[in-house]
Amino acid sequence: MKKIAVFASGGGTDFQSIIDANAREQFCKIEYLVASKPEIGALDRANKHGINTLVYDKARETKEEFYVRVAETLKSVGVEYVVLAGWLLVVPANFIKEFENAVINIHPSLIPSFCGMGYYGLKVHKAAIDYGVKLSGATVHFVEADVDGGAIIMQRSVPVEPDDTPESLQARILKVEHVMLPECVKLLCQGKVRKEGRTVYIDE
Repeated sequence: MKKIAVFASGGGTDFQSIIDANAREQFCKIEYLVASKPEIGALDRANKHGINTLVYDKARETKEEFYVRVAETLKSVGVEYVVLAGWLLVVPANFIKEFENAVINIHPSLIPSFCGMGYYGLKVHKAAIDYGVKLSGATVHFVEADVDGGAIIMQRSVPVEPDDTPESLQARILKVEHVMLPECVKLLCQGKVRKEGRTVYIDE
């Protein structure tokens, strides 16, 4: 069974969706939860389910030291895939090289719209509403050095309603994320995701 690590920066609802789906279908072993700061909700979820944790504490180490430590730790226990599930720190190129074509991210818009540096959390949904788009959604993609620029694995659309607020749109998109992200992790761990250049194929 493939081992994965999940990276989170907040409450960890996307992380929980992977935990729940994996409890039903057992498609991977969640070896580590990596947290971008102490005392976030995702850590409570990891502790509840007996999942190992690694935490970035900027008072104790630099980001560079942290990513080196994380890469060494994950490699030492045989982690093959890294899943960014609401991760707010930019992942450096040297870490991505350690897990080439094995790091995926979920972003709360239909990439290439409303993505890249500065687009995270409610800012994404406010930008979509302010622009007046009729559809938004979520995207799971491979991670490359270009922020949100990696090949797209899967996308799902969500209508933007005339009376939407960033909060209401976020809530509806989160429901889609909680289905799509575990599905992509399962397909990846089953060896059904095939990347050729910028095109990603799902083999059934």
